[in-house]
Amino acid sequence: MSVKNKKDALFWTSYSDLMTSLFFVIFVLFIVAVIAMGKAIQKEKSTRIATEKEIEKIRAIENSIQNIDTIWFDYNDRYKKHVLKIDVSFPKGESDITYIPLQTRENLYQAGLAIDRFLNKAQKQYRDSVNYLLIIEGQASNDNYEKNFELSYERALSLYNYLRNNRNLDLKRDNCEVLICGSGTQGTMRSYPDDANNKNNQRFLIHILPKPGIIK
Repeated sequence: MSVKNKKDALFWTSYSDLMTSLFFVIFVLFIVAVIAMGKAIQKEKSTRIATEKEIEKIRAIENSIQNIDTIWFDYNDRYKKHVLKIDVSFPKGESDITYIPLQTRENLYQAGLAIDRFLNKAQKQYRDSVNYLLIIEGQASNDNYEKNFELSYERALSLYNYLRNNRNLDLKRDNCEVLICGSGTQGTMRSYPDDANNKNNQRFLIHILPKPGIIK
């Protein structure tokens, strides 16, 4: 075989080996790309399913509070929360629950029972997915009394103690945090005109707010 023929044979052998190696490289890259694409599609699908579940759970959270007894509670669209419908008013400067008429106190107890039933049902239905914040907020009239904040807190506490100690009804549980607070003359949902003569602000309010727990 001539030198030229030997060079041609060596060239084509090397060329064939190069093309074979290049083919396998491209083939391997193709497989890697397909696997990566499959994982990306699966991840996107899983993310979409998880997002849909989260949206459904958020809707459940929003809708869960709608089951509260409408006899005693009403939804305030402006402040986005359910509030007590019972009109309660303390005498000026007083926080003792006994200053509230007996029938009103009985209505407050019935409202407490409605909350208790609602929380029990929600705990069975939603378990750890939906929790609630129950706020007992005391208020005071805008009369320049120097201890209006303390007074408003004592009004809220008097209701909580009345339900817990006098009626054996404690609304605190695993799916409900109870917050007792006094907003003095600074809270929202105040009755107007907001002045010293408006006794409607010598009261407490009850708010029920849903809050997300563990979304599964």
